[in-house]
Amino acid sequence: MIGSAPELNKYMQRDAAILLYGNAVSGILISILASSFLAFAFHDPLTDSFKQIWWLVMTFLLVIRGIDVIWWKVKLQNTKFDGKHAVNRFIAGANPTAVLWSVYLVYLTIYNNGIELTTTIIVVAAMAGGSATVLAAHKPTAMFYAFILLAPGSIGLLASGEYSLKLLGILGFAFSIVMLIISKKSAEFTLHTLYLRNENTVLLHRMEEKVEQRTRKIYELSNLDPLTGLYNRTAFLNHLKSVISNTDKTFALLFIDLDGFKKINDSIGHQAGDQILRKTAERLKQSELDTQLLCRWGGDEFLIALENTGKVEAIGKSVQLIARLSEPHNTENSVLSVGATIGIALYPEHAVTEDHLIQSADMAMYYQKKQAPSSVGVFSEQMEKLYFHELRMKDGLTKAIEKQQLRLVFQPLVLSINHQLVSFEALLRWQFDDENIPPDVFIPIAEQYGLIHQIGAWVLKNACLEASSWDVELGISVCVNVSVIQLNDECFIDVVDDALSNSGLPAELLHIEITESVFESDTGFLSHQIKSLQARGIKVSIDDFGTGYSSLSVMQDLAVNIVKIDRSFVNKMNSNGYAIISAIMNIASSLDFLVVAEGVETEEQAKELSSLGVHFLQGYYFSKPMEVANISNFLSKKIEVNEY
Repeated sequence: MIGSAPELNKYMQRDAAILLYGNAVSGILISILASSFLAFAFHDPLTDSFKQIWWLVMTFLLVIRGIDVIWWKVKLQNTKFDGKHAVNRFIAGANPTAVLWSVYLVYLTIYNNGIELTTTIIVVAAMAGGSATVLAAHKPTAMFYAFILLAPGSIGLLASGEYSLKLLGILGFAFSIVMLIISKKSAEFTLHTLYLRNENTVLLHRMEEKVEQRTRKIYELSNLDPLTGLYNRTAFLNHLKSVISNTDKTFALLFIDLDGFKKINDSIGHQAGDQILRKTAERLKQSELDTQLLCRWGGDEFLIALENTGKVEAIGKSVQLIARLSEPHNTENSVLSVGATIGIALYPEHAVTEDHLIQSADMAMYYQKKQAPSSVGVFSEQMEKLYFHELRMKDGLTKAIEKQQLRLVFQPLVLSINHQLVSFEALLRWQFDDENIPPDVFIPIAEQYGLIHQIGAWVLKNACLEASSWDVELGISVCVNVSVIQLNDECFIDVVDDALSNSGLPAELLHIEITESVFESDTGFLSHQIKSLQARGIKVSIDDFGTGYSSLSVMQDLAVNIVKIDRSFVNKMNSNGYAIISAIMNIASSLDFLVVAEGVETEEQAKELSSLGVHFLQGYYFSKPMEVANISNFLSKKIEVNEY
């Protein structure tokens, strides 16, 4: 199975060998011409013997390399050759070539100072420049080749007694440094390209393996879904494959996913959920569709293939289906409603095989559901790119802790009345493949794929450890953002206890921040979790307050300690933001909450917020998020802090 780091490296080594040997013929020919020109174009009794011997050695080496290139192209190129061995064999010839060029230039700097030396420097410099591209597939060799050709000879020129030669030496050495840097960057770009290319191959291969596994399961089942009476996967795939084999016309595949079905299944029970699925199947049957091309794909997912249907017709039919499927269902005890999101893939525009067509329609449904549930989305190449990007992010996150790619930065919170430091908010950062991935990109992926618990525990542990290193007498607390998914986990309190126990941080110096989406959740259990935290002395705050789901009654039930006003209101202080913040302050005063305003960027904002009675301020005006190494220096500048 492809996917492990050694396997990926093996494929990258093969690609590197292909690039190196692909450029080798031109490089060897140029070396032969250049070495022959330099050895025989100029005559000097003092150096002729050396040049002839040098030329013989160089020619012999280049002939050996040429034979190696021919052997590779004839015997290995189209086979599953060992990439690492091929690369090592190539550089075993390339590096000595570089040394020979360097020896020639050094010798000339000692025994010649005329036009021959100048010509040699020009030729060698050109060879160094070309090597940055030709050898870019192997970083150490590219850098060594570009540097060794000129640097020793340039140093020899610097040691000469002539001013003009010293100038040449300075220029040559500077050029060798520049070529070293260019070779490094070119090689890194090439290797990164090879990595992405093979990473995509790995991901595609994994997808193909999943499709193969799914197909094997499908053929083990009977033709009908026992719950709905629709065709199951096996029968549908057989029919879809037959349609693809026997038609040259466009048809549309619709991937239907019910919206709100899981909530019914979880809250009312599976019996009610089964009724919804049966009635949904009946409505699909009654929608003038060819039932041979209609199936229950699994769970609350359904597939429909519409023959002789283009994009416009498919969208129109999907809109009608959504309206029909969204009509209320009258059950024995209640009236239940679900919606439907539909993804569309077209044959042959988007795919020419049944598996790829279903996958494309599934992607279209998935992204449409994220953007606008209960509507229609048509597959595009951009969706596929986003899908593979998300998979890459997910795979990276699974190893982020192990590879030490995660780190915490800390942004201070201050008292509004005197700007004294009271707390630091711990903010998570992820550096993945030399790229800083924003939290608003990777946190949703971590939540979606169940990685948030492991990552959240790591954040809590390391935030508490860092805070425990601060002077306890200063009373500086640390604020940690917690996903609602974490808070809903029954083991979350144990995770917090472990973080406090292992770090020795007093509980009253830990603050937990949860987003305002908590108002969407089961407040009964969340209230219990919050009270458990508060019983330990931990303060709890609502982050991004006022942006979405706020409810005064729910706020009373949850009884948090602090609310954080979202930065969007602070940015709009000159318009309606001022009025909203005033209202929030009145609510906070009535419910006995403390208030933090985030996103403070100017002195004017800080003064206005202070005049409104906001208790604490946070933002770039006071400090950007800082690395751990900078906290001690920051603390040393703060003489007094108050309890937060």
